[in-house]
Formats: sequence, C-alpha cells, structure tokens
Amino acid sequence: MEYYKYLRQFVGQRPIILPGSVVIILNDQNEILLQKRHNGCWGLPGGLMDLGESFEEVAKREVLEETGLVVENLKLVNVYSGSEYYLKVPNGDELYSVTAVYYSSDVSGEMNIDYNESEKMQYFPLNRLPATLTDEYRGFIEQYIDFIKCT
Repeated sequence: MEYYKYLRQFVGQRPIILPGSVVIILNDQNEILLQKRHNGCWGLPGGLMDLGESFEEVAKREVLEETGLVVENLKLVNVYSGSEYYLKVPNGDELYSVTAVYYSSDVSGEMNIDYNESEKMQYFPLNRLPATLTDEYRGFIEQYIDFIKCT
C-alpha cells in the first residue's frame, strides 16, 4: 500500500505533508517530455515518496513506472514547499506538497505509457508548452529555464 494511502486511514481528509519528485526530461532537441493526465491537464512525470526513499529514488522510480524510461544523472532544480503548495483534491483530501524538481537528458529505454496514470506522453519545445499545463508545473519549468540561463 502506498504510504499516503496508509496515512489517510488514520488522519482522514485532514492536511498531511506529501513529499514527491518530478523530472524535466529533455530530448536531443531540448524538448521537454510532458504527460497528459486523465483530467485533460499536462504535467511532468513523477509522484509521491514511499517510506525509505530519497527524492532522487522517487524521481527515477516514478519516471520508469509512468513512462518506461530510465533516467540517470539527475540534477536538482529546486525543492518547492510552503503554503502556496496547499491542495484540496476533488475527494476532499487536503495536503501540502513538498516537491523536488530534477532535470535530465540522460534517458534510455523505450517509451511505454502507463495508461492508468496518463492518456498520452509528448515532447514539447520549451517555448511552446500546452495551454493546459498546470500552473504548478509551468512554474517548475519556468524556474528550470531561468536556472539553465544562469549556469
């Protein structure tokens, strides 16, 4: 059982802190891989931490599960947390997310989409991101672009 589901048995819908990771995956054309979720919004591959995992381990595991791709040489962009990352999801559960955002172009394997998680995976030019990219992910990507300009 995923850790957050285990916690929910005890706390119900009250706010909890949920750590996780996402990865900005870049191809040879410097395009970013996004996943279209079942709600119609685009986002980055990633997910929530299980007990005993590091942020980097979460990133690698979630990318593999959701895309079939293996990512290596992850580089940290930032860790996002605080009151602006409070969410109340449609079922009423409340949470504060703590998200480590990584990037990598060291990718191998064949794309194999987990259709339980996503409708579609697609690479996009950084200057032509889809309109339905969530604000949270758009902010992560914009900070990545600023981060790259400074390195």
